[in-house]
Parts: sequence; structure tokens; C-alpha cells
Amino acid sequence: MRFVPAILAGCLSLHAAAQAQTAPALTQAPDVMPADGRGVMPSVSGHTAALPVLYELDQQPIEQVSPLVQRQYLSGSQSTFVKWTVKAGGVFPLHHHQNEQVTWIVSGRCEVYSQGKKFDMQAGMILIIPPNIPHEFHCLEDTIDIDFFAPSRQDWADGAPSVAASE
Repeated sequence: MRFVPAILAGCLSLHAAAQAQTAPALTQAPDVMPADGRGVMPSVSGHTAALPVLYELDQQPIEQVSPLVQRQYLSGSQSTFVKWTVKAGGVFPLHHHQNEQVTWIVSGRCEVYSQGKKFDMQAGMILIIPPNIPHEFHCLEDTIDIDFFAPSRQDWADGAPSVAASE
């Protein structure tokens, strides 16, 4: 049975190589240091193998999704966080996905259409879109949009393109 660890190691390296080809390389933030005894709850067992991972969002790879839309994103095991940088006229055509979407407009302005309704969004507004609900975004100004998806966007991890266009 000595060959089992070798097979597992080979599978893990193939998995890592496949993920490296489909997902952008993430940049971890360097500001992590020891804090002995802090943030530890002895009554919580079985979670010692997993540690939080610190990232700087603006240091992540920038993907040009369309001529007017860029994205930077990070995914955990259960959610995806994305920063969209959209020029005026950028559009996310009508689409839907299995993920709940929480959208926060940090700057700029968008019109969102869903279920026969128009939602005027401007800086500081948050829209929660339930899973599988069709929606489309039209950015009227240069916009920074932060989205949170749950569960994580497996379609993006698998290399599926994001929907985005220019008006």
C-alpha cells in the first residue's frame, strides 16, 4: 500500500495545476504575524488545520472582461468576493445564476432591471438578488461595484466567462 500516498500526491499536484490554469494567481498579503494565544477558542475543536488567509484586493490580478469592464475576485470555499471596475456604458446583459448576489455600489451609478422592475443604484446602495433571479446592469457612470456571491462562483473557477458587454 506504499503506492497510495504517491498516487494521492500525484492527484493533488494535477488538481493544483488544473486550478492554476483556470484561476488567476492570487497574491496573499504579507501582513500576517504570530499572536500566540490570541483568536483561539479551546472549546472549538477540529478547526486547527484551517487558517484565515489575508489578501489585498487591489493586488489581485485584473481581468479585462469586456472593453468597459474589469474584475478582481477572490473565492473561499463557500463564497466569492469581486470588485468590478466599470466604465460608463458598461453592461451586464440579462442573466441569472444559482448564487445569491449582494451588490454594493461604492462609486458611480447603475440601473438594474429585474422582474419587470428598475432599481436606480448609486454610491452607498446595496441590492440583494436571490438565486436564479434574472437581472441586468447598465452602468451610467464610471462605477466601482463590489459583489458578494454565495455559494462561491464555481463557474468562474471552472473558467466560464463572465457576462459583460458595451452598450
